[in-house]
Amino acid sequence: MSVASGLPVTIVDACLRDGTGGSPTAVVAETRLSDAARRAVPVLAGTSHAVFVAQDGPAVRLRFFTSGGELPACGHGTVAALALLAGRAATAEGDPALHAPDRVFAARWVRRGPSVDAEFDPGEVALRAAAGPEQEPVLAALGLAADALAARVSAASLGRWRLLVPVADRAALDALAPDAARLRAACDRLGLLGCYVYTPPDRRGGLAARMFAPSIGVPEDIANANSTACLAAHLAQAAARPVRIAVDMGDSLGRPATVTAHATGRAVRVGGAALIGPVLHVDLPR
Repeated sequence: MSVASGLPVTIVDACLRDGTGGSPTAVVAETRLSDAARRAVPVLAGTSHAVFVAQDGPAVRLRFFTSGGELPACGHGTVAALALLAGRAATAEGDPALHAPDRVFAARWVRRGPSVDAEFDPGEVALRAAAGPEQEPVLAALGLAADALAARVSAASLGRWRLLVPVADRAALDALAPDAARLRAACDRLGLLGCYVYTPPDRRGGLAARMFAPSIGVPEDIANANSTACLAAHLAQAAARPVRIAVDMGDSLGRPATVTAHATGRAVRVGGAALIGPVLHVDLPR
């Protein structure tokens, strides 16, 4: 029997919708790799992001990469890592403390049949109003006029600022066709991660969103949990009460995904369902 060569990479579909879709995420057991090799993993695995997981007893350390470099955090990457931890565990649920490069945070996973429900504390969300000179070039790159907005544009951060851009409805959201090069230039100049465009929530907290993050090498993200956490905190602050939302994403990319979040003030828990998929073996460049 032949033995597969190359780096083992587990593909986890994170933030499923009704058991399917989700964002394919490369999950790798921590090993000695250069940062250049880590950046190559999502490219070779056909995913937008990769998460490297080191487990030493109860301590679990995570590092996140796109083709553009290392990230301080990745929401759907965290959901994917939690699913892999659940797959290794002998118990039906777990509450690990996760160590990212800049912080330690609480998380929880529960097995539900073949999938895993996972959620975590993304940290306290910083919120502010978006200045006119900040939003104007981003709206122009999105092809949005100011009068097409459903409310004021806000800025939010979980380590890096991004704009929260409200549009009137799903038709307006679906119609977006950003100029990726122009959007990246604007975000790079302004120091933004990207922009999260969303519809108003319905009475049950359901809404849709699209996340554009060209500055980290992701023209559009299938599912973006950290920006969903930012939106939950923004809505909770605006309403002056706790908020729960379920955000549909990924439809424009043919990968329907749903991210859930609940916020009390700026304290948020965010997550989704995940399914462990195949193990690939990728040959890294020497």
